[in-house]
Amino acid sequence: MKILFLTENFPPETNAAATRVFERACYWVREGHDVTVITQAPNFPFGKLYDGYRNSWRQIETIEGIRIVRVKTYISANEGVALRTLDFISYMVMAVFFGLFERKPDIVVSTSPQFFAAVGGWLISAFRRIPFVFELGDLWPASIVAVGAMKPSFAMRMVEKLELFLYRRSAVVVALTNAFKKNLIERGIDGNKIAVVINGVDLPRYAPQERDADLAEEWALEDKFVIGYVGTHGMAHGLENVLEVAAQVSDRTNLVFMFAGPGAVREQLIQEAKERNLKNVIFVPPKPKDQMPAVWSLCDVALVHLKDTQVFAEVIPSKIFEAMGMGLPILIAAPQGEATDIIQKDKVGLVVPPENPEALANAALQFCDDEAFRTEAARNSYAAAPKHSRAFQAEAMMAALIAAIENKGDEAAARVAQVEAPS
Repeated sequence: MKILFLTENFPPETNAAATRVFERACYWVREGHDVTVITQAPNFPFGKLYDGYRNSWRQIETIEGIRIVRVKTYISANEGVALRTLDFISYMVMAVFFGLFERKPDIVVSTSPQFFAAVGGWLISAFRRIPFVFELGDLWPASIVAVGAMKPSFAMRMVEKLELFLYRRSAVVVALTNAFKKNLIERGIDGNKIAVVINGVDLPRYAPQERDADLAEEWALEDKFVIGYVGTHGMAHGLENVLEVAAQVSDRTNLVFMFAGPGAVREQLIQEAKERNLKNVIFVPPKPKDQMPAVWSLCDVALVHLKDTQVFAEVIPSKIFEAMGMGLPILIAAPQGEATDIIQKDKVGLVVPPENPEALANAALQFCDDEAFRTEAARNSYAAAPKHSRAFQAEAMMAALIAAIENKGDEAAARVAQVEAPS
């Protein structure tokens, strides 16, 4: 199968979409499929080109058998709506233009939350008369309204109409959560063509390991109990509440909160921690993807945190699965939904209400003080990881792509459901 994939983010960028698309495509290539990814020069989230890359009209490279076409875009930091939208639209235009000159694929796939990538995928499919699959990674534009980046308006209603148009025109929609599927069905989209392929972890890349000695020494963590937030520091995550927790438990000198990764609010968090003189908070700078297991190894507990907004009850942060692959217990503060259900069902940690510093502080102290509970949760976490393996996810999504190519999109949900997850 010849697959053309549109995603604005791709390694060496390390956000969830980049990682998901790359790791899954690696399995497809190993199975003999031909995968081409149209993306941009890596610059996320700071809007600065990574070393060794140029923002030129067209660059070709190969990573682990995947053909990468990087196109010229307007580059903006992951801050503000207007410039980011211009970034998104420029990517869409360039991806469509160069996509039309690619050797004709069998199928085109686009992934959100970069919504305009989906518009680009549909346009290519229409011009080249091939099936289009929309991978739904986020309910955009609802999510940007939820974080306060934009307010409900006529323009947003028009974008929602475009969103629904894309769902209807796609041969198959691949949703990352069951809640996304439920949302689309309630809005009139045929549930038979909505396949659910929940996010996962590439187990060969993640495994329990001793704390990385060099990083522990660099950040003075050798004898500390570390609760680590590893991932994007965005408006959706409400991480200012974690700083409040750090202030509440500052008398526990052995307990440290670690933030590792990039994001739109990272500098604000650093500034607030300085102003509050929080000695028990450290900020590890973004690391390349191949160093992430070493960063995770610094953690005794993985922290997952989302704002108290109903939209975020429908998401499942990918860091949950990486933490499972590392065999870490998980502390999640989020609205009750699929993500919290996973933590409770697999008994891998504690769930607390979102934006509730007191509850989060109590849970942090429970993990710190109760070694037996922590050990059992860690054991359960690692045991649950195979159910969410990237290999299974790749197989499940391939079933959805085959259904689209065979013009049997209305069988996609059933076909994916028949793919058995590892026990």
